[in-house]
Amino acid sequence: MDTFPRRTALRAAAGTAGLAAATAGFSATGGVASAAERSARQRAFTAAAAEFGVPERVLLAVSYLESRWDDHGGRPSSSAGYGPMHLTDLRTAAAGGSHHDSRGSTTAAGDTAGTSSPVEDPRGDTARRTLRPVSPAEGTPTERLQTIDLAAELTGVDKETLRTDPVENIRGGAALLAHYHRTSGARGHEPGDFYGAVARYSGADDEATAGFFADEVYAVLAEGAERVTVDGEPVRLTASAARPDRTQLRSLGLRTAEAASPEGPDDLPVEWIPAPYEQLSDDPGHYGNHDQARRPDSQRITHIVVHDTECTYDVALGLVQDPEYVSWHYTIRSSDGHVAQHVRTEDVGWHAGNWYVNAKSIGIEHEGFAAEPAWYTEAMYRASAKLVRHLARRFRIPLDRHHIIGHDNVPGTTPENVAGMHWDPGPYWDWAHYFELLGAELSTWRADTGLVVILPDFDANHLPFHGCDADDPSAACPATGSAMVMLRTEPRDDAPLLNDPALNPDGSPQSMHLSDWGSRVVTGQVYAVAGSEGDWTAIWFNGTKGWLKNPASAPVARPALGVVAAPKAGSGRIPVYGRAYPEASAYPGDVPPQELAPLQYSIPEGQRYAVGLVVDAEYYHAKTYDESQHVVVRGEKYAQVQLGHRVAYVRLADVDTWHV
Repeated sequence: MDTFPRRTALRAAAGTAGLAAATAGFSATGGVASAAERSARQRAFTAAAAEFGVPERVLLAVSYLESRWDDHGGRPSSSAGYGPMHLTDLRTAAAGGSHHDSRGSTTAAGDTAGTSSPVEDPRGDTARRTLRPVSPAEGTPTERLQTIDLAAELTGVDKETLRTDPVENIRGGAALLAHYHRTSGARGHEPGDFYGAVARYSGADDEATAGFFADEVYAVLAEGAERVTVDGEPVRLTASAARPDRTQLRSLGLRTAEAASPEGPDDLPVEWIPAPYEQLSDDPGHYGNHDQARRPDSQRITHIVVHDTECTYDVALGLVQDPEYVSWHYTIRSSDGHVAQHVRTEDVGWHAGNWYVNAKSIGIEHEGFAAEPAWYTEAMYRASAKLVRHLARRFRIPLDRHHIIGHDNVPGTTPENVAGMHWDPGPYWDWAHYFELLGAELSTWRADTGLVVILPDFDANHLPFHGCDADDPSAACPATGSAMVMLRTEPRDDAPLLNDPALNPDGSPQSMHLSDWGSRVVTGQVYAVAGSEGDWTAIWFNGTKGWLKNPASAPVARPALGVVAAPKAGSGRIPVYGRAYPEASAYPGDVPPQELAPLQYSIPEGQRYAVGLVVDAEYYHAKTYDESQHVVVRGEKYAQVQLGHRVAYVRLADVDTWHV
């Protein structure tokens, strides 16, 4: 095995003479910056590229696709990758349990639920027996992604340093790319000559995904990118197209997976790994792990639900293939963006904890952990965005936060289960960046409208959460970007957070625990304005007024267009629901009517809420293995409103609506 010495002299030379040939950094005048003005992170890429003979633009683009150049303070990604170059170390970063069962669930108050049954029923159909899935042992993740070992051997740097020192991490990534290039037999040192090395760097075990990763890297090369990292390091990659030698892919010896799927876009490989639809006993109602349907002919698909797995990709695949477990439609791997489909989109997965939402949605699991590790790779964001954009176009789903929701935005079905609803993908999912990748950047308006869209600066929005450390839940979470904004009872920094009656029935305020969603809003959500005072803006939230700090110099909420709903005059107070089920008179004689159970919240006359969509009341009656016995019951219309952190439903007959 070939190795590289430390080459201190060479690295010093690269840090000076090599700077002139590097990608331009930031300058006060907007031109090419001097060496003194360039950031330490940019200089590290320049030096590592020169030391190991890798085109700097390729090194920058690979790092961007993995980490967007962030260091993340030495914390691993959701696929056990460390640092700007995402050097993987599966033996150090432990796997977790799925969030659909007791090994991965947490209650809204943040207490680990691993010692008792989880509150949420992933199927969320109160007409059937409660579903309490229990996963097998967590298992050992596959160790094909252990690149830190080779990086340590090539550089002579110990693995702890490679994990925690961004400069040495970048050196390790450059050494790997150089090694992959040499050992592949590729010739030439232009950016396009490194296509095979980049594909191998992905860690993918199939040719289609490795090619997808490499193609995305070369797309970044052509597009260029620049940003200031979470730890304040400005980095720039100037746009410059390369001609990648894609013939190198065939020499990598990777398996050939099913690269085409009828339910994925042409430019994204999707592997079919089916979830089983099996009858489990003589009882026709005892079957798993999803329901067959005929969507969108039987029911329109209105939502896409973003989840994280709370376990590794390999563990998630084992679970979704268990007929006695639960199901979702797609899983996306963090390290390389590989996509696996498990349930046809025409069928109903058991994933969101709300049967109405399940019957109307597609569920996508992303390999990741809402608390720790607390970052997701650019490769996964990009693959997910390609998939969601394709599905949204196919099923005519608007690309906005009313229709593209997190699991944490799904309402409880009845008052009893609101508190147990899940909170993934968590505060560290970058919704603004995700919508940029969707080609649907979250929009604002130039003047006050009475509505605001939540838009904090993710990278600069550091909130004092706790609960990331399972061994010490009170310990502060590492400082990092967040999509969340906190609400207070009054327009001042020391005012208490709001109270959520479902989470804290005793009336006490909510907490800063990472999972406590009761007094916070998230990027892209739209709310009706309830007032303003100085740097503070009030919104209507769960039937009360919540204040968010919104200074003009650094706004976190901006004017938005949309539709508003308010209780009809004389109504006093109207109920809200966690599911838009039909009225009793709409059910045929052989289908028992489902309870219309108002939630703990209500909307007083005089308050206003943003409307996401108007829907027909629907109930998908599916209690037997024989899909021909399933029935869709329809009734009156409901409006989906942004009630609090989660959406809710109100009868359209109870409200007046208007556009602003």
